[in-house]
Amino acid sequence: MSRVHDALRKAATEKTETPVKRPTPPAVPDAEVQPETPRAEEDAPAAAPVTYPPAAALNYAPVATDYGVEASSSTTRDLENLEELIVNCRSVPFTPGHDTLLMNPARPKDAPSEEFRSLRTRLNHLQSSQNLHTIVISSASPGEGKSFTAANLAISQAQLTGKRILLADFDFRRPSISKLFGISPAPGLTDYLRGKARIGDMLHHIADSNLYVLTAGEIVTNPLELLNLPECNRLLEALRDHFDWVILDSPPLLFAADGNLLSTMADGTILVVRIGNTTYDSITRAVQSLCENNVLGVVVNGANHNELYNRYSYYHSYYYSSDEKPALPPGNTVESLEPAAKR
Repeated sequence: MSRVHDALRKAATEKTETPVKRPTPPAVPDAEVQPETPRAEEDAPAAAPVTYPPAAALNYAPVATDYGVEASSSTTRDLENLEELIVNCRSVPFTPGHDTLLMNPARPKDAPSEEFRSLRTRLNHLQSSQNLHTIVISSASPGEGKSFTAANLAISQAQLTGKRILLADFDFRRPSISKLFGISPAPGLTDYLRGKARIGDMLHHIADSNLYVLTAGEIVTNPLELLNLPECNRLLEALRDHFDWVILDSPPLLFAADGNLLSTMADGTILVVRIGNTTYDSITRAVQSLCENNVLGVVVNGANHNELYNRYSYYHSYYYSSDEKPALPPGNTVESLEPAAKR
């Protein structure tokens, strides 16, 4: 046992006398300094200032169209001398085709003529209480008789003494007024708005009457843009001051936005519907598309031949002798002007 104790004592003595070698920790500097990286903006050469090419080089310059800018100077001169241009405009004979179904001033007793005179009377009565000079004649769909109605209404108005009536073809998509009166379609309104024609070039006076006609002009691909030109609005404003009635034939309302735009520039709108052709749904949509822009009423076209005679049989006995029979174009008569229902 003594040997064991001696060995333990000797080991304890060596343990206290021999220092323990611990690993030396790495020296930590007072502040760790990272190597400075040179900055790119200091080392790199100074960049040249950014310069942009002029607007013309980038095609940012305004592009001049073939209408509007060119038309402004000539149209201003024409509007200032509008009365002189009206008095001196060219006169053309009234030579409608046999299939145009226009009123014949030489036969005022025809039943269709009487219907349009009734429509004329109602409009003139409205004009006495409202500021009405420019009216748009339109329809919901094609083939309902809007151009037929516009032309015959203009002829009927022009039969009054002391009146000056203008019929303008604003249907730039499918113009027909020039065909009805047998005159050249161009130059016309589209040419005027593009600065390619003057008012004196496109205005026609129907001989021996108070009727004047503005044709549509050449067919264009952008009719709505032409109607949006300020020259168009200025022209309508000037015309209403020189004519008792300005009647505008426009495209169908449900097939183009032209008629809706024209209705905002005119004093009133008349909607033409055709019996057996126009549906109630299309009438409702057409009136709604106008946003009630002073819809004056609805003209019912295509009245039955016998119904029209029965309606006026009493009055016809005063108009015609026993051997005289009135001529009535089949299927193209106007029944009445009814107020449009407001939605």
